[in-house]
Amino acid sequence: MKADLHCHSHFSDGQHPPQFLMDRAVANHVTHLAITDHDCLLNCSGWKIPPGLTLVPGLEISAGWRGMEIHIVGLGIDAESTPLNDYVSRQQQLRRDRIVAMDKKLSGQNISGLLEYLQSKPCISWTRSHVAEFLVAEAHAKDMQRAFKRFLRPGGSAFVAAQWPEMDEAIAAIQQASGIAVLAHPGRYGLTRSKLGRLMDDFQHSGGDAAEVSYGSINPVQQSTLTTMVQERGLYASAGSDFHSADRQWTDIGRFPGLGSAATKNAIWAHPRWHFD
Repeated sequence: MKADLHCHSHFSDGQHPPQFLMDRAVANHVTHLAITDHDCLLNCSGWKIPPGLTLVPGLEISAGWRGMEIHIVGLGIDAESTPLNDYVSRQQQLRRDRIVAMDKKLSGQNISGLLEYLQSKPCISWTRSHVAEFLVAEAHAKDMQRAFKRFLRPGGSAFVAAQWPEMDEAIAAIQQASGIAVLAHPGRYGLTRSKLGRLMDDFQHSGGDAAEVSYGSINPVQQSTLTTMVQERGLYASAGSDFHSADRQWTDIGRFPGLGSAATKNAIWAHPRWHFD
């Protein structure tokens, strides 16, 4: 088995349609793929899943923890779950409200057209990355990094803070849909080891199932640290590229370190709710 359990299509902030992701997964010898778009449930009934590839239903939920934003991946979800669909609908409204507030701030700077730009795209979940793309396309910023720095990061002229529900609500919504709740890319939150430990403790106490210990661009020290922290808490170990674009070679589908012998012992496919062998 070679699984990539975290990637994004153009329905959230990825650059490519799901078919591209599936075909690329097969080309990179991935056997199990989860397309985990932000706060977005995808209907894959009409997709042409390539032979040899198993698609794991998933999504990535934005949540709050002690005043900061974290992400939780849901794997093996029932996309027809009423509680999860209701939760995702509320998340989508929060996203749209936030972007509308950003549009208002941009309009005050004589920058118009954001909402029309977004409505012309296939994306279901509106994100700050889409706003940055608009600013670059309209020559208000030279590149994405400058767009975030000038407009979209805290202190930026169009910044609007997110107001996400707490972590335990996201975990409950995933598990009510028979899914497995996974703490996404824990090494990317900029936390000290002690604070990261508190995050993992709170995640576990809230009923979380697993954490990603390998993902695109992770270094061996980080991976070893996360593997140890997951084992200490009895969490399952997951992995995924967090793929967004073929232009980002360091996060290509399936191109991240394997779990390693230590993490394989508690790999996510040993979870009782995993049924994708």
